Amino acid sequence: MLAKPIPSYRPYWAKRFGPAPILPMSRAEMDALGWDSCDIILITGDAYIDHPSFGMALVGRLLEAQGFRVGIIAQPDWQNANAFKALGKPNLYFGVTAGNMDSMVNRYTADRKIRSDDAYTPDAAANKRPDRAVLVYSQRCREAYSDVPLVVGSIEASLRRIAHYDYWSDKVRRSILVDSKADILLYGNAERALVELSHRVAKGEKIADIQDIRGTAFLRKKIPEGWSEIESTKLDRPGAVDKPVDPYEMKMGKADASCATDEAKTALPDGVKGIEIVPNLRLKAPKADRTKQVVRLPAYEEVANDPVLYAHASRVLHLE
Repeated sequence: MLAKPIPSYRPYWAKRFGPAPILPMSRAEMDALGWDSCDIILITGDAYIDHPSFGMALVGRLLEAQGFRVGIIAQPDWQNANAFKALGKPNLYFGVTAGNMDSMVNRYTADRKIRSDDAYTPDAAANKRPDRAVLVYSQRCREAYSDVPLVVGSIEASLRRIAHYDYWSDKVRRSILVDSKADILLYGNAERALVELSHRVAKGEKIADIQDIRGTAFLRKKIPEGWSEIESTKLDRPGAVDKPVDPYEMKMGKADASCATDEAKTALPDGVKGIEIVPNLRLKAPKADRTKQVVRLPAYEEVANDPVLYAHASRVLHLE
């Protein structure tokens, strides 16, 4: 389903607290605001700077404008779960992001060497986030509060929502949804999806039952009743990709037979009418409801061992 325009939602009841000077990062800051708990806690691999160049500041203020009490845990110590309990248990969910950059790109050069600085950390200090931060942060959130729903996003999660080639380990890895054990993944900019999801969770819907928001990914054992399935091979042919035909290519020295006409050969005698094939529209198969169709991509085990199928799955995904 298409999410509603962002300003059209009725604000959550906590709107009465008003906007915070800065989004709280500690219990003391929550107490100063008169909050007993946070509705949503965002975990990020970047420092928290209340400025539009930092993604979580934008996301936090967006959710705050909808009436939610939002706390941020920035660059937590990932060695244990204690840092993830700093703001207590969120009422709705944890939101996890690696930050503005993919954590592996942020930490390593193309030669797989550790970078000496980090543009999204105070004093450009390095090593303030773990490898594959979305996975690590998700695991620590589960350790801290196993019953709290887990929502993942950011460029790191978006690019890894299906089986993907990992340059750093030189192999195909599973979807990040499987490894992180997140309840739902929001990919792309996802502002509308995030606001829609937050309001529905606030109304009491279980996050496992919210499976109709565009721009989200989640795990299912089977397709819903009433839905149809399309094999990906019907949308894209696995195998060598034909070279695109250049419509402006000129073949010098050869006449293009397709441009030549011979009216004498094609003309019919007077009074003779050529056969015209008219399709029987009544026999035409009814169009399937595309809003209730899914595309079946090759399984992880297949693409992990077959470069041709991997390329095929990637092409189909980008047709999305």
